[in-house]
Amino acid sequence: MKILLTIAALMLTACAQGDPKNCRQVKHAEHIFTVCSFDASEDIRLSLTHADGAPIAQFDRLTENIASDGKSLAFAMNAGMYHPDRSPVGLYIEDGEQIAPVITREGPGNFGMLPNGIFAVSDQGAPLVMETHAYIAADISPRAATQSGPMLVIDGALHPKFNPDGTSRRRRNGVGVSADGAVVHFAISEGFVTFHEFATLFRDELETPNALYLDGRISRLYAPELGRNEGGLDMGPIVSVVR
Repeated sequence: MKILLTIAALMLTACAQGDPKNCRQVKHAEHIFTVCSFDASEDIRLSLTHADGAPIAQFDRLTENIASDGKSLAFAMNAGMYHPDRSPVGLYIEDGEQIAPVITREGPGNFGMLPNGIFAVSDQGAPLVMETHAYIAADISPRAATQSGPMLVIDGALHPKFNPDGTSRRRRNGVGVSADGAVVHFAISEGFVTFHEFATLFRDELETPNALYLDGRISRLYAPELGRNEGGLDMGPIVSVVR
């Protein structure tokens, strides 16, 4: 009996050690989402250009960049919309340098569905999500920032243009930060979902007072703890966690 209990304890320990530490699957609104959550103290970065001057575009090239500094890529996800040359649409800041300016006007497509917003990492390393005009009013100088749209959740409320009965479905990814600023949540749908379904994931399940849509058609995930390194169309900005 003692031997059986010992074996069972070892099996439970092995299972616990094998459980993903940061990423998990969440069922919400009858859909499955992968959510990767990280402490705000992690090294969260935005990346656009490879060491050779060309767009990074793919997770494998980002891995090369990170490895050249003797570090490893723990997580990555596409992080905003971009032009055909992979240059960012709207505000983009990397390593404290502004590459593209903020855009405040209404426009076509998801980016122009105001209010849109900004995901940023402060110069102290704290992640934040803010509606674009609130970000401008805050007059902060982050070390990294990417603008996208629409906002999913704004001060606890869903974007006013989201329709609970909407029929437009895509694979979608986004980001939100906990109310106390201690945890940043990245989420990606495993199937096609509406904006409303995706936004309520952040509001109701992840309880983030502010959340931002990052993109849809090219939504992709790099999560080695899940064995995922998704390929596909070249990307523009990429958000990552580096260790």
